Amino acid sequence: MNIQNFSLSEKLVSSSYVRQGLQARRGHEQLVRVLLQQGKCPEEGWSESTVELFLNELAVMDSNNFLGNCGVGEREGRVASGLVAKRHYRLIHGIGRSGDIAAVQPKAAGSSLLNKITNSVVLDVLKFTGVRSVSSCFVVPMATGMSLTLCFLTLRHRRPGARFILWPRIDQKSCFKSMLTAGFEPVVIENVLEGDELRTNLEEVERKIEELGAENFLCVHSTTSCFAPRVPDRLEELAVLCAKHDIPHIVNNAYGMQSSKCMHLIQQGARVGRIDAFVQSLDKNFMVPVGGAIIAGFDENFIKEISKMYPGRASASPSLDVLITLLTLGANGYKKLLAERKELYGHLAQELSALAERHGERLLHTPHNPISLAMSLNRLQTHGTAAVTQLGSMLFTRQVSGARVVPLGVEQTVSGHTFRGFMSHADAYPCPYLNAASAIGITRDDITLCIKRLDKCLKSLSKEACGEKSESGSPAEDVDDLTVAAFLITSVV
Repeated sequence: MNIQNFSLSEKLVSSSYVRQGLQARRGHEQLVRVLLQQGKCPEEGWSESTVELFLNELAVMDSNNFLGNCGVGEREGRVASGLVAKRHYRLIHGIGRSGDIAAVQPKAAGSSLLNKITNSVVLDVLKFTGVRSVSSCFVVPMATGMSLTLCFLTLRHRRPGARFILWPRIDQKSCFKSMLTAGFEPVVIENVLEGDELRTNLEEVERKIEELGAENFLCVHSTTSCFAPRVPDRLEELAVLCAKHDIPHIVNNAYGMQSSKCMHLIQQGARVGRIDAFVQSLDKNFMVPVGGAIIAGFDENFIKEISKMYPGRASASPSLDVLITLLTLGANGYKKLLAERKELYGHLAQELSALAERHGERLLHTPHNPISLAMSLNRLQTHGTAAVTQLGSMLFTRQVSGARVVPLGVEQTVSGHTFRGFMSHADAYPCPYLNAASAIGITRDDITLCIKRLDKCLKSLSKEACGEKSESGSPAEDVDDLTVAAFLITSVV
């Protein structure tokens, strides 16, 4: 409805009513105007009706939705299912062109605008969550692992003679395989144990650089968000080393956007040293379906190089999902979720610590990890590794998802490389443990139920262990049990 159509409507409906409708329409349009002018996440979230109006306006700008369109090409945005068309708001053409994921499509002005707006809004979010000097970013329709691979493949053109990627160990398969998929050999740096925490071995990093030669390293591949007792890498020190030896630095910030501490590490690393790009997941940080990531950095030209390395067009679904989410939440809504997550981290730590104490365990001291917590399982280990792994199975069948039980001595071979003590980020961590995380979207009820079910599982396993002991007990103990049983039967009769 434009001004002319509203004027014509006054012939059919009272002009006062039409003017009221026009004012309401202008309210929606004003929000869209501010978004296009500023390219920032709105302070307050939009209503669903405003979001849908905006998306429908974008969709009618794509050629597949032109009323008189006659398509004779091989890719004309045709969709067989109406349900599929609705799911994508009829934005069918995707983003980018065959040579550049950031390029504008002549046939899809609406989808191209969606792509540009999403990248601009996400850049604003990166800034207000802590990385204020970030200069460029783009949403890519791949999860974190493949997005890291894209960064490594881009660096290959800058450092054609490089063979190795220096990687402080984190026991997560996708980040390890991202380096192998790009065709490079990971040089694994074992972590050092400081108290309960596993931290970056800076001396070994420098020794390996001297041993193999800085020119032979494609980059340093560091990590922020991780499972306790591992903690974020010493990003500032690594960034200084990278600047000193002229080695690129790629950061895996998978779910670090929700942590001000992780974002501060990236900001400081870029300030004092070198960070070329950092990659974060969409689903873990924005509560959208799996399948997208944000690649960001401090050199706009390098980020453009990465976007041009992506072959072909790309799905617009991740961009659409995160844009809808951010427009609905608004900056204030997203900040509120981050604040709640941080508060509940403290609550989870208190509850887990109290539970651990009741069962003769302890909460591992990992103050440098702002998201994940770990509780020792030493008493369970006395009954064997099977008891430790059984706890994980019991929690899963009781609908406690996300809790990780890490036993001792697990060996895992990933693409030819054998990790001892796999899942614990170390060859021989001192104790088995259970992980729980306070991630964005967690609620107090989630924590209450988790602690309640974990408590029951630990009690059940303790009783089972006691039962096994009594079965192999002394004859006197067996006689006492029989006597008690006989007395109870007699009493009942």
